[in-house]
Amino acid sequence: MIRRVTLLCIVAAVTGTALAQNYPSRPIRLVVPQAPGSASDNVARIVATQLSQQMGQQVVVDNRPGGRFAIGMGLTARAAPDGYTLGYAPVGAVAISPNMFRKPPYDVLKDFQPIALIATNQMLLAASPKHPFRTVREVIDFAKKNPGKLLNASSASGSPGHVGFELFKLMAAVKIVHVPYKGGAPAILDLISGQVHLMMESLNSITPHAKAGRVRGLGVTGKTRSPAVPDIPTIAEAGVPGYEATTWSGVVAPAGLPKAILARVNREINQAIAAPAVRDRLAAIGANPTPLTPEEFAELLRKDYRKWGDVVRRAGVMID
Repeated sequence: MIRRVTLLCIVAAVTGTALAQNYPSRPIRLVVPQAPGSASDNVARIVATQLSQQMGQQVVVDNRPGGRFAIGMGLTARAAPDGYTLGYAPVGAVAISPNMFRKPPYDVLKDFQPIALIATNQMLLAASPKHPFRTVREVIDFAKKNPGKLLNASSASGSPGHVGFELFKLMAAVKIVHVPYKGGAPAILDLISGQVHLMMESLNSITPHAKAGRVRGLGVTGKTRSPAVPDIPTIAEAGVPGYEATTWSGVVAPAGLPKAILARVNREINQAIAAPAVRDRLAAIGANPTPLTPEEFAELLRKDYRKWGDVVRRAGVMID
């Protein structure tokens, strides 16, 4: 019995190595669970182009938006674990949205094999210039004296900006009313016009408006200040000690991916995001290329899945 198990393990290892040596022998599909032109789509296409050059096969972006990421991520989870279907995995798709469903459409920790992190990013807490807030402390002080009077916009329920602001409210012990929009652009327009008071949004979307004076940047959500807006403090510096809400995106595969292919794709992605042209293009949209091993990315995913699950439950933003 022991000899048989050992033999099977050897056969599996040899088979996996052989597959990796011949991989890829046909185009690879990269499923993006958001629409063409979205921030996720832009990053995915930058990386897919570089991977196609490196690997000698086309890496084709397949946009499958809808269902709060469930359509695209579900398609990835159900695919054969052979390396020819990969999933683009923003933090919202694998660490936030699944926690909002009482019956999640997929099990993030069992249905996917984390492969590599692509980039990390921050968000910006911004105020409308039509209202007087110039610091995080002023927002907190006003909100404590006037619970429920302030409105914060988000690009959608369950977006990083939504749950990031929920974490802010929990840590600052304030009541501010969430107003979800269908996309970041209309939410930013209402912030500019003063229809809402506050918004937390990705740096690449809102920084141009902050630099132009159309919105007022109050604090960034990372542990350190952002090179994109170095004069704006972190929220932790500005009044909420310990606050952090980093966003990120990576690549996953269906569970069961052979180890040799896992190692190959991780190596190729890390090489791609280190390429000067890719780094420059990602930096231009506020993304920080961050190479990790599969094990390191898996640990980040588990940590943020627990963190945002706790925020979702405490804030009461579950979806039936």
